[in-house]
Amino acid sequence: MINETIKSSLRQAMEQLGISPIPPEINMERPANRTHGDWSSNLALAVSKKVGKPARELAEQISGYMNANLPEGVEEVSMAGPGFINFKVTHRCLLQVLIEALEKGPDGFGRLDIGKGRKVNIEFVSANPTGPLHAGHARGACYGDAIASILSAVGFNAHREFYMNDRGLQMQIYGQSLQARKEGAAIPDGGYGGEYIIEWASLMPEGLSLSEIIEWGCAHAKQDQQETLAELGIHFDTWFSEKSMIENEGIERALEDLTTEGAAYEKDGATWLSSTKFGDDKDRVLVKSDGELTYLTPDIAYHRDKYERSDWLINVWGADHHGYVARMKAAMNALGNDPDDLSIQITQLVKLVRAGQEVKLSKRQGDIIELRSIIEEIGTDATRFMYLLQSVDSKQTFDLELAASRAMENPVYYVQMAHARLCSIERNAKDEGFTQVNLSLSELEVLTHAREIEILRYLETLPEVIELAARELAPHKIVTWTRDFANAVHGFYHDCYVIGDGVSTELTNARLNLVVASKTGLKVGLDLLGVTAPEKM
Repeated sequence: MINETIKSSLRQAMEQLGISPIPPEINMERPANRTHGDWSSNLALAVSKKVGKPARELAEQISGYMNANLPEGVEEVSMAGPGFINFKVTHRCLLQVLIEALEKGPDGFGRLDIGKGRKVNIEFVSANPTGPLHAGHARGACYGDAIASILSAVGFNAHREFYMNDRGLQMQIYGQSLQARKEGAAIPDGGYGGEYIIEWASLMPEGLSLSEIIEWGCAHAKQDQQETLAELGIHFDTWFSEKSMIENEGIERALEDLTTEGAAYEKDGATWLSSTKFGDDKDRVLVKSDGELTYLTPDIAYHRDKYERSDWLINVWGADHHGYVARMKAAMNALGNDPDDLSIQITQLVKLVRAGQEVKLSKRQGDIIELRSIIEEIGTDATRFMYLLQSVDSKQTFDLELAASRAMENPVYYVQMAHARLCSIERNAKDEGFTQVNLSLSELEVLTHAREIEILRYLETLPEVIELAARELAPHKIVTWTRDFANAVHGFYHDCYVIGDGVSTELTNARLNLVVASKTGLKVGLDLLGVTAPEKM
C-alpha cells in the first residue's frame, strides 16, 4: 500500500539528511482536511525532542528532500501546522486502486492476510436457554458476527461460538416455571413470567418429570434462539453446553489444576481463587461452603477449553459484566494462559425509541422487547446496520421509525440506495449499448472530475479501514466508511452523467469502470457488516 511506500521514503530521507534517531514505527494518518493531502505524518513532531531541533524545521528539511526525490505514487510533499508532513498521491496511483477493485471484485478487494490463518474464537450472545432473545442481545449479536466476518477477511480462521448456561439454579427455576404453567399453577417466587412461558408450556408434552421438562425447555429455547439469529443472518459454528463440562469432568480438572498451581485455597469451608496474585482487586470464591459452584468456576473451565482450541479469544459481553473482566484474566493467568490472548469487548446499553418515546414493552414478554419483534418491524438489514452505527463502548439511542423508513435520512437506506443507483446506471448504459469492459490506466485518465477523484480516494482507503476495523475490533469504522462513500456516490450520480449529450464514448466507458468499482467497494463494506447490497430499491 502507498502508506508503506511513504514510510520507507521517510526513513530514507532521515538517513540521507543525517537525522537520528529514526523511530522504529512511523505514524501515518489521513488529514482531517483532505485539501491538505491524502496522507499525513507527525514524524517531525515525534522526533523533535530527541533530535534537538524544532519540529517545523525538521518537517521543512524532510519535505524539501522528499519533494526533490518523490516516492513512487506521490505527487507532492508539504509541511503544515506545527510540523506535519503531508502527502498528495498521484492521479495514476488512485486509478491503480480502481483497476485493483475491478480485477479483484467483491470477493478479493480489500482483503488482507494479517491473520496468517490464526484461530480466533469469537464468543457472543451466549444467552441463557430460558427464553427468547431480547433487544439487549441485539447489539452483541450484530457486533460479534461482524467482527467474525472482518477477521476472516484479513486472514484469521474465525470461529463463532455460543455458550449455553444449561445447568444450575436458573435452569431449575425455568423448568419449575414451565411446569407450573403446564399445570395451571402459580409461577414460583423468582420464576419466569411473560406470555412466552404460557405459549411454550402449551407446546410441551404431557407427563414429563421436572428433569425432562428442563431438558425439553432448554432444547426449545435453543431452537427459538437459533431461528431468531438466523433471521439476522447469524449462524454459530459451536453451541457449547456448560453441562458437557460436568460430564467430561472439565470443571473438576480446572479446580484441581488451580490448586496444584497454588492459585486456589480453602477458607471457611469454601474454595477460593487467589486472583489478587494475578491482578484482581480481591480473591474470588470458586466453590461455596455448601459445595455449590459459583458462576465463575464453570466459566474458568470453559475459557481454558477455548484456549486449548484457539490462538486468540474474543468475548462479547454486556455492560453488566464489566467487573468480571479482571477476575477472568486473573484465572487464565493462574492456569498458565496468556491473558493478553483474551480480548473482552463490553457492549453498552441501547435505548430504543419510537415517535420520540422510549419503547419499554413487548407483546409477548412483559418487560422485555424481543429481538424478533425488532427484526419484524424494521428488517434484518436495518437491524444490523443500526446496531453497528457506533462504537459498542458508547451508549446508543436507536430510532425504530427512522430505521424502518424509506428516506435518505435513514443511514442504511442511504447507503443501499447508493448501490442501487450504481446498478441503475449500469442497466441504463446496457440499454444504450454500453457494456463495462476493464480499461487500461491510460484510458482511465479521463476521470478527472472532483466527484470522480473523491470516489477514487475513498476506494483507496477501504483496505486500510478494513485493517483498522480488524485490529481495533471496530466494525463501526466500516459503517462510517460506507456512509461517507455513499455520500460520494450520490454526489457523482447527481453531477456526472455517464451517458448523454456532451459525454464522449471514452468518458462513458471510463465512468462505467468507476461505477463497477464503486459497486465493488460498497458491496465489500456491506458484506462485512452482514447487510445486503440491493440492485433495485
